[in-house]
Amino acid sequence: MPNTAPYFSVLIVNYNSGDQVQAALSSLASQTFRDFEVIVIDNASIDGSADALHTSGLSNFRLVRQSENIGFAAGNNRAAELASGQWLVLLNPDATARADWLGKIADGIRRHPDCGSFACTQFATDNPDLLDGAGDNYLVFGIPWRGGYRQPAGTLPGEGECFSACGASAVIRADLFRALEGFDERLFCYCEDVDLGYRMRLQGQKTIFLPNAVIYHLGGGVSDQVSGFAVFHGTRNRLWVFLKNTPLALLWWTLPVHIGLTLLILLRGTMTGRLRHTWKGLMAGIAGIPGILAARKGVQASRTVDLACLLRLMPLNPLRMLSRSAYVIPITDE
Repeated sequence: MPNTAPYFSVLIVNYNSGDQVQAALSSLASQTFRDFEVIVIDNASIDGSADALHTSGLSNFRLVRQSENIGFAAGNNRAAELASGQWLVLLNPDATARADWLGKIADGIRRHPDCGSFACTQFATDNPDLLDGAGDNYLVFGIPWRGGYRQPAGTLPGEGECFSACGASAVIRADLFRALEGFDERLFCYCEDVDLGYRMRLQGQKTIFLPNAVIYHLGGGVSDQVSGFAVFHGTRNRLWVFLKNTPLALLWWTLPVHIGLTLLILLRGTMTGRLRHTWKGLMAGIAGIPGILAARKGVQASRTVDLACLLRLMPLNPLRMLSRSAYVIPITDE
């Protein structure tokens, strides 16, 4: 039998995920769509989570161990370098997939042959009656949020276009990922998926949300469990993504509001006990501005889309962000 490349390369970046990574692999072994490989990058876990993995149900599996924790962004980039599939499918180690997950993604690709990226439905593992996400959204003033996070499952939107795909279950054409040079490794983790999606949008690419392609994601759980690590990286990276990707015609009038919202986030930090990590993240973000502005030149030079097309997927109303509602635009032009 000839050795042909798989349709999907499923990429998992593991770091001290305990038994969760095995649950993720077991859910992949149960997929009804079988044309895929699995690549696990282990970021020097010390909890034994990458040891003695049961992969008998996965005919094409590879485990690559790193000598240090290189982060989610770099981990996926290393996995993508090894991938031979036409499509890259990301799966967090703390997520499990429905048996028809890859099949539903393949169906979506057939329906939207010109689309280079897809987002999936994410339900909360700890409470499947709640959404964990329905694609990522981006406020025009530079604040991202996961659409529908911790909202009732009944609010799940239908199929349509969202700003970008959440990295816990993102799907992207392999050649497009490589053309964009993958994730920005400076971000390490958090907002790297929004950054990639923003760069795609600047080049006229779109992301389609597939409501029937479902995973269950544990994530950070309820908001009071968000770690200082996440707060630091989220605060720093949010600034970098905004400054690097926002076209100048938008940047000049959205920057004052972005600053105001950042001050409100700092104020909220004083009330939630996260001020120290938020402040440190902001200071690190400001310190990194020179490097981000240098990267901005290349990003903006490659922009092909006009502002009107870009703004379609960027809500103006901050209440959408505060309510964490999903923002998916129904497809009417296909």
